[in-house]
Amino acid sequence: MTRAQQTISIALLASSFYLALFLQLVPLPELIQTEIVPVLPFWALVSFGAFLLFRLGWNVMTFNDVPEAHKELMGEIEMAKKDLRALGVDVD
Repeated sequence: MTRAQQTISIALLASSFYLALFLQLVPLPELIQTEIVPVLPFWALVSFGAFLLFRLGWNVMTFNDVPEAHKELMGEIEMAKKDLRALGVDVD
């Protein structure tokens, strides 16, 4: 199974589960049905965004812990500086 098929399968499973909750096919207490179920998609979207921001921040914070990527990026920066100096641009 490819990653796309797996993602689509999980998305369909989650959406069908939510639809069953939203259409009250699964019996839940009235408070949960009226107060929590309608805001689940918004809550999931906010949680997913927070998770992605955390991962981005963590990867930026630990970037120096990846020596190969750091070395490659520094080499590309030096190459760009040389190209710009050849064109007469002051980069220092």
